[in-house]
Amino acid sequence: MQVDRARFLADLHGLRAFGACGAGVVRPAYSEADMAARGWLAQRFEAAGLRVQTDAMGNLFGLADGPSILLGSHSDSQPEGGWLDGALGVIAALEVARASREAGGPAVSVVSFQDEEGRFGVTTGSAVWSGHLALAEADKLLDHGGVSLAQARRVVAGAGAVDPSQFTGFIEMHIEQGPVLDTVGERIGVVSDIVGIRDMKITFDGQQNHAGTTPMHLRRDAFQAVAAFNRLVEERFAPVVTPATVWTIGHLSMHPNASSIVPGRAVFSMQWRDGDAERLAAMERIIRDTAQEVAKRRGLDVAFGPMSGLEPVAMDARLRGALEASAQDLVPDAWRVMPSGALHDATNVARLMPVAMLFVPSIGGISHAFEEDTAEADLITGVQVLARAVAALHAG
Repeated sequence: MQVDRARFLADLHGLRAFGACGAGVVRPAYSEADMAARGWLAQRFEAAGLRVQTDAMGNLFGLADGPSILLGSHSDSQPEGGWLDGALGVIAALEVARASREAGGPAVSVVSFQDEEGRFGVTTGSAVWSGHLALAEADKLLDHGGVSLAQARRVVAGAGAVDPSQFTGFIEMHIEQGPVLDTVGERIGVVSDIVGIRDMKITFDGQQNHAGTTPMHLRRDAFQAVAAFNRLVEERFAPVVTPATVWTIGHLSMHPNASSIVPGRAVFSMQWRDGDAERLAAMERIIRDTAQEVAKRRGLDVAFGPMSGLEPVAMDARLRGALEASAQDLVPDAWRVMPSGALHDATNVARLMPVAMLFVPSIGGISHAFEEDTAEADLITGVQVLARAVAALHAG
């Protein structure tokens, strides 16, 4: 099985054109750019001899005949995203499917999952497909602008379910999105496990008031509650977390969001990740207790939104072993086994079948930003490792 480097890179840059913005892309789930990209991908899948099917969520599949291994990732982006996040895994999958078909090799199917980047939750498209999240419940999810998923997915034409039993396993190729491989000068990372994640919104309700006439000691300032919560939760996490644990307040909205008004409401996202489910639960208890304590002390009300999340997942030994052997053949002593601190669709798919993941370096460790990039040689090495592993799995 020989991948066509020029064809692979041409398609990777072809997908990059949809929602292009500077060096990156703006292609959020269900946006005009996202749907245009999915239409283009569907044409590429058909040209590769795959049968195109889109489900009600907008997950796009290119299906081979009979039992097949499933490869892919996602093609939606962050509000300001990099050109390789997700897209690399989809185009690498397409190229391996074509190369295998041309060589008379194993059947390979391809997928681009919808809303991996979480406009409406956490890896929403694969969560629904895997049965982790019911479509009726997913439809109630709102983005930061108040649009429901039910409203957003009206642009999706497909509705047919894709049966997971036709797939023998799933491999997702992805950029690392971190600095490890780039820092040590290695070419490939074979993922050992994916961390678990928890994500929810917290709301502090205080009292909107005049910013010039309301004394500080009488204020019920919602933003000051967020600031106090942030300081306290970091202190209380210290005895519980490890150096690999991370947490983020990534989105904050205030009402009425005016410079001369004490904010009466603050809504913020709280997300935390770790490879240990018990630690994730301990962090949740700290978060809830701290928020309630801050609210009581400052005379505010606090409310917690629904919590979404996924459990830590270990990669399948057989699929992972094929990737390791392929990496050792192609880049001996320039690869490593490593965990994934980022969440991926493979976490959800693991509910249905064996899964594995393959990383290539991110220059400077940058991702979720327009500056995200990977050396062309590393992109090619990655797809070659993937192709060799797929061939070996079939032969073995």
